[in-house]
Amino acid sequence: MSESQLCPCGSSKPFACCCEPIIAGATAPTAEALMRSRYSAYVQGCWKYLHSSWHHATRPSKVSPTDTDWLGLTIVHAATDTVEFIAGFREASKIMTLHEISRFEQVDGHWRYLNGACDISEAGRNSPCPCGSGLKTKRCCGKTSR
Repeated sequence: MSESQLCPCGSSKPFACCCEPIIAGATAPTAEALMRSRYSAYVQGCWKYLHSSWHHATRPSKVSPTDTDWLGLTIVHAATDTVEFIAGFREASKIMTLHEISRFEQVDGHWRYLNGACDISEAGRNSPCPCGSGLKTKRCCGKTSR
C-alpha cells in the first residue's frame, strides 16, 4: 500500500497512520484498535500477525491464507473488552456478511483476541451492501459484472 492509501479498517485514516504500525509491532491502545488491525491484517494477508495477536488460550496452531476478498468493516459497538462489528466479504462469487461480537483480553499490557460469537449469512440483493457504501448489494459489490 502507498503511504496515502486509506486503511482497510474504515477509519478514514491513512493505513500508515492507523493499523500498519500495530501490525508492525506497536501496542494497540484499545480492544477496538486491535480488532481493526486484525481486520486490516486479513485484508493484507498478514497471517503471522493474526496468529500472534490471538490470545494464547484460544490461538489456533496456525492461521492460513484464504481466498476471501474482504469488502468493508463497520463497527457497531465498542466497549473496553468487546467489539461488535459487521464485515463484508466475497467468497466464490457470493457476497457474505460476518456479524461478530469479539472478546479481547489484555496479556502483559497487550490486547489479544480471545474469541467471538458470530453469525455468517449471505447478503441479500436488496440489503445494504456489507462494504459500507450505502448502496444495495445488487448495485454495488453484488454486480454480476464482477
